[in-house]
Amino acid sequence: MSAPHSLSRRGFLAASGGVSLAALFGLTACSDGGQASGGSADGLKLLLPGAVPDGWDAVLTAVNKKLQEDLGFTIAPQFINWTNYGDQALLKFTAGENFDTALQARWLNMSQLAGSGSLVDVGPLIDKYPNLKKTLNDKLLQLNKWNGKLWGIPQVNSAGRIHHFAIRQDLADKYGTSEISDYAALEKFWYDVKQRDSKIVPIALSQNQSNLTCVPGPVAMFNAHAWENPTRIGQSFSGNSMPFFLAADAKTTGSSRPIPFWEEPGVVDALRTIRKYYQDGIINRDALNADAATSKGLFTNGQTASAWATTDGLSTTTLLPGLLKAVPAAKLANVIPLKGGKSAKPNQTFQSDNFTVLNAKGASNERAMQLEDWLSIKANHDLISYGVEGKDWKPVGEDKFEPLSTYAFPGFALCWRTSLERRSAQMTESEADWFTWAQDYDNFTVDTFAGFIPDVTPVKREDAQISQAFTQYGNPLFFGAVDVDAGLDKLKKAVSSAGLDKVQAEMEKQANAYLSANR
Repeated sequence: MSAPHSLSRRGFLAASGGVSLAALFGLTACSDGGQASGGSADGLKLLLPGAVPDGWDAVLTAVNKKLQEDLGFTIAPQFINWTNYGDQALLKFTAGENFDTALQARWLNMSQLAGSGSLVDVGPLIDKYPNLKKTLNDKLLQLNKWNGKLWGIPQVNSAGRIHHFAIRQDLADKYGTSEISDYAALEKFWYDVKQRDSKIVPIALSQNQSNLTCVPGPVAMFNAHAWENPTRIGQSFSGNSMPFFLAADAKTTGSSRPIPFWEEPGVVDALRTIRKYYQDGIINRDALNADAATSKGLFTNGQTASAWATTDGLSTTTLLPGLLKAVPAAKLANVIPLKGGKSAKPNQTFQSDNFTVLNAKGASNERAMQLEDWLSIKANHDLISYGVEGKDWKPVGEDKFEPLSTYAFPGFALCWRTSLERRSAQMTESEADWFTWAQDYDNFTVDTFAGFIPDVTPVKREDAQISQAFTQYGNPLFFGAVDVDAGLDKLKKAVSSAGLDKVQAEMEKQANAYLSANR
């Protein structure tokens, strides 16, 4: 997804994985502000993130023509640049503005909006819309309810999402590490790149990836222990706060016994690894200030050997075209160094990272649901997702497409449907294999706390203070920019002063109540 400031690092720690690769890497570039996208003045008003897609006017005209014929109304989306999306969307909700749907998530303001009565519980409505219902897995719906209420339509294109790496396979072949299936081999590849080609950085990070580097969710980029034991997922009160880890035996004992993230096995070792990578030049030294577009550009220009990825099927389309322009002989591969490979069954909460929410003060919640149902029909889904057939894309078989233009719609904000998503015809074999694996719920283990959404209200002040301390002292640690022992000591003191004990006790209270209610 784009590289927005509002894309918090903790937002990526949800078991379901993370926001989409398209958004993290800015598939739709950021604009200078909110932009109306056309459509009639009385159309259904949608808030969408990013810039207006290339070729949007023609697509919107086609969408609205068909919508008018089928349902008797049109849509009028407003695109808001990623840098401002979180704040502007929240302001529009709190000001009571008249719009109908929006992208929301825990890493945005969804918890606050649900608590203030700004959102519609769509749980009781879904059965009335058969096209929508058949695209949503029952497990997905159940595990995305907060205290029995479904505050938005989960937007997913796979069952589970695992953060991992897209690498330059041509370099791996060149250096004799063609098969990379574990973390040790991946690390060897990075050091081979560093030693044999000083012009290429083994991996470039950006500021919004921070503790993706070390805190399991259930894996972390440089946490070897988590790659071998993908069973642990952090829990936090808000998208910007510090994660705790709950007891592995909580289901049987009924006791959650939360610990701060630094006490979780493997985390401190990962911090030491990251510090070494920083000192050895394996990762870029400007990660604290680098934006996602910059890190993506370094990869697509052939200046880095690997990039962050997730199992959303978008690595090839997001990274390979630009890379091939810079390095025509380049090859791309997705590397997920799980111990046991595709038989690992990593933990997942199946909580969606993104939701289409209905504004409780919108003009027509019924029409908003009708739109979601209409977008669950393949032809309509294809139109808004991929553009005008023959101009923006052409079908390849039943479930693939070949892009013909630069049109790129943020489907994760409105119309992701696992069973309807087409794959790029250029998708690499490794990505296709992992994407297929990620779409099967049976390939994952349901986490004990899969449906647990802690309520920040009792510790709102302390959580905000901890979030500030976490940003100030945690980020340098997560990118290796400071000594581990000294940096961790500063972080511990800061979060302790901010109210760690109270927040930890509240986490335990709520987690224990969840266990009791779900025995």
